[in-house]
Amino acid sequence: MSEEGKNERELLVSRAGVVGGATLASRLLGLGRDMSIAAFFDRAQTDAFWIAFTIPTALRQLLAEGAVTSAVVPILSGKLETDGEEAGRAFFARARAVSLLALGLVTIAGVAFAGPLTEAFASGFHETPGKFERTRELTRVVFPYVFFMGTGAMGMAALNAKRRFAVAAFAPGLLNIGIIVCAIVLREPLRVRGIDTAMALGAGVLIGGALQVAVQLPSLRRLGFLSRPILDLKDKGVRDMLKRIVPMMFGIGIYYIDLVVSRRFLSGLGEGAQSYFAWAMRVCDFPQGVFVMAISTAALPSLSTLAAKGDTEELTKTFSQGMRLSMFVSIPASVALVALGEPLVVLLFQRGEFDALAAHETAKAVAWQGGALFTIAAVRQLVPTFYALGDTRTPVIVSLVDSVAFLGMAIGLSGPFGHVGVSMAIGGSTVVQMVLLSVALRRKLGTIRGAEIGKATAIMLAASAVAALVGRGTANALTGLSASAIGRAVPGLAGGVVFGVAYIVAARLLKSRELDDLAAPIMRRLRRT
Repeated sequence: MSEEGKNERELLVSRAGVVGGATLASRLLGLGRDMSIAAFFDRAQTDAFWIAFTIPTALRQLLAEGAVTSAVVPILSGKLETDGEEAGRAFFARARAVSLLALGLVTIAGVAFAGPLTEAFASGFHETPGKFERTRELTRVVFPYVFFMGTGAMGMAALNAKRRFAVAAFAPGLLNIGIIVCAIVLREPLRVRGIDTAMALGAGVLIGGALQVAVQLPSLRRLGFLSRPILDLKDKGVRDMLKRIVPMMFGIGIYYIDLVVSRRFLSGLGEGAQSYFAWAMRVCDFPQGVFVMAISTAALPSLSTLAAKGDTEELTKTFSQGMRLSMFVSIPASVALVALGEPLVVLLFQRGEFDALAAHETAKAVAWQGGALFTIAAVRQLVPTFYALGDTRTPVIVSLVDSVAFLGMAIGLSGPFGHVGVSMAIGGSTVVQMVLLSVALRRKLGTIRGAEIGKATAIMLAASAVAALVGRGTANALTGLSASAIGRAVPGLAGGVVFGVAYIVAARLLKSRELDDLAAPIMRRLRRT
C-alpha cells in the first residue's frame, strides 16, 4: 500500500470538512438570499431575475469551474508536484492571462447581445407585456458577473492546488451577502426614483461578484500566485490547458442546449414557472453543495497527484472513499426531499410574496429534482476522476447522450406536467449520465470498487427508509395545528430534525463505515480540547 496514497485518503475527510464548513456558511447565506428574493419580489420580477442570472452563470462550465476542474487544477497540481513552486507559479500567471482575456471578451459580447440572449432563453416572456424587456435589461446589468466568477475560479484553482480550501469555499457566500443587502437597502430608493426595484438584485450580483474576487487576494499574494499575468500562448502548460478545454467547448454547447430548451419551455408555462423551478434547484443544491461538492473539491488534487504518479490502486481507493462519503449524504437527502419536500419549502419560503400556491408548486419540482440528487452527486465524483486522468473526451460524449435523453423527456413531459415535467426530465437524464460514466470509468481503470460502494449504498438506503417513515410521520402529525407563520414552519423543522437524527441512529445501528469516517475528525478535535 502506498503510504502517500493512504495519507491522501486520511486527509480527504478533514479537507472536505474545511470545505464543507465554509460551504455550509455560504449555502446558509444562499438560503437567506433566496428567502429574501421570494419574500420581497413578486413572481414577474423573480422570473425575470432567474433568467438574467442564469445566462451568465451558465458559462461557468467553460470559463470558470468547468475549465478549472478539467484543466487548471490537474496541470497546476502536476507542476507543483514534479517541477516545483516556481514552475507552478509561472504556469498560473500564463493561465490567468488567457482566462482574463477570454472573460473580458465574453463580458463585452454578453452585454452587447443581451437582447438575443434573452430571446434564446425566454422567448415565452413576450406573452406578458413588459416581462421580456425587464429580463433583457436585467441580463445586461447582471452579465458582467461572469468576469468576476471566472476570475474567482482561477484564484480558487491556485488555492485548491495548494490545499487551501477555506477561503475559496466561503467566497461564493459574499455573492449572497451582496444580493441580500441590496434587496433590503436599494428597493425603496429605486422605487422612489421610478426605477424597477428588480434592479436591486442586479446590483447585488455585481457587488457580490467583486467581493468574491477581493477576498481571495490576500491568500493568493501570500502563496505567490498574484504576480502579473503573462500572455504566452506558446507555453507548453498553456497549450496543454487549452487542449483540455477544447473538448469542453462541445460539452458547453450541449449543456447550453439543455439549458436553453428547459428555460424556453418554462418561459411559456405561465407566470411563476421559472421561479418555482429555480427555487427547487436551490433547495436541492443545498445538501450537495455543503458536502458533495466539498468531497469532490478536496479529492481532485489528491486524484490528480496519484494519477500523475501512475498509482492506479490508490487512485481507485480514493475515488471509492469519495463516492461512498458522497452517497452517505446524498442518498438520505434525496429521500428527505421526496418525503418532506412541501413542509421544507413552507418552512424556508412561505412568507411575504411567496404564498401557499407557490410553496405547493415549488414542492412538486423539489420532489423530482431532489429524488435524483444522489445521481448528481455520483456524477460530481465521476467526472473529476476522468479529469484527473487527463480524459476530458469521455465526459463530453456522455454529456451528449445525456442531452439527447433530456430533450426527449422534456418534450414529452412538459406538455402534460408543466414545469414539473422539466424537473422530471432533469432527474431522468442524470440517471443516464451516472450509469454511462460509471461503466466508462470501470473500463478505464479495471475496477471502481463497485462491491464496497454497493454494500455501503444498501446500508444508506435502509437507514434513509427508516428516517423517512418517522420524519414524515412527525411532519404529518404537526401539520394544520396552527395557521400562523410559526405554526406553518413547525412541521418542516420538526420533520427535518427527526429525519436527520433517525438516519444517524439507523446508520450507527447498521454499522455504517462512512459514519465512522466522518465522525473520526470530530472526535479527534474533541479529545484535543
